[in-house]
Amino acid sequence: MKALILTRYGRLGASSRLRMLQFLPWLREAGLEGESQALLDDSMLSSRYRAGGYGRGAMIAAYGARVRSMIRRRRANLVWIEKEALPWFPATVERAMLRGVPYVLDYDDALFHNYDLHRMPLVRKLLGRRIDALMAGAALVTVGNEYLAQRARDAGAKWVEIVPTVIDLDRYPVVDVDARESTMRRIVWIGSPTTAAYLHALEAPLRRLAERHAFKLRVIGAQVSLAGVDVECVPWTEDTEVASIAEGDIGIMPLRDSPWERGKCGYKLIQYMACGLPVVASPVGVNEQIVRNGENGYLASSPEDWEQALEALLSDRGRSAAMGRVGRQRVEKEYCVQEVAPRLARLLKQAGAH
Repeated sequence: MKALILTRYGRLGASSRLRMLQFLPWLREAGLEGESQALLDDSMLSSRYRAGGYGRGAMIAAYGARVRSMIRRRRANLVWIEKEALPWFPATVERAMLRGVPYVLDYDDALFHNYDLHRMPLVRKLLGRRIDALMAGAALVTVGNEYLAQRARDAGAKWVEIVPTVIDLDRYPVVDVDARESTMRRIVWIGSPTTAAYLHALEAPLRRLAERHAFKLRVIGAQVSLAGVDVECVPWTEDTEVASIAEGDIGIMPLRDSPWERGKCGYKLIQYMACGLPVVASPVGVNEQIVRNGENGYLASSPEDWEQALEALLSDRGRSAAMGRVGRQRVEKEYCVQEVAPRLARLLKQAGAH
């Protein structure tokens, strides 16, 4: 079976790398060959991070390349799409360009809120149900959590499956916490410049903790400064991210409770747990399923909850290590590509056979 794989980004984009590209070797072994085409390649995404946006000429060229790929869709048995093939186009145009070949949509965030909650009424009117129309026409919709699944069902999707965002165990060796040479405790957060704003909600509890405990807040992938907190910012690269997390002691994932955040898939937590770190997270969306309170970490709603949870883990290395081991075991059973890839291959092949 052949698939046309339409990703949003290249490997630099986390959603494309994790939801689709990391599965390609496994899919080939299962007999599903794919030609991959990124709408926004690594050079464009790097430019966006540097300059704050995409150049008009680059965007025109990107859409042109995407349209040419879609014209060739009938060479494949299946089109596998990350989120949407032609962002901001009317759904009727996109569905027309997908006609004749079954397509599968994958979502790891609430992309539909870009349209139905847009600040401009005209966008809401014209495109508010755009993603719903695409979901309704898909042979299969795969999503990272129940919030996204319910939206797909409500949109009339014929077949909806929850497929978590996962890590590759081969990239995440088991960490021997007791063998670490550093005695400095590290609280770790990983993300992008656009999501680093969530950390500012923890400024007060972290500052109070810093008065009682010596620790560093390691921020991977962004530049952040918090008053009264020892922050070390390290760059993100695909080759170094695992080591940067594994040198930590506690992983954190603060979030606001809003429609967009409820669509997130908790990948940070999976990474922390894979490295044997206990986690503290806001009880928003799928975080409530990933974090089993008191077993592999804590859920924290208020600044006081965050302070108490981090205090407990900073004060008791034994408890911290035990929770980290529980988290790692759960990743090995539920949140790794080794477990999920065979199921995903079966789903895609079944969708393509329709």
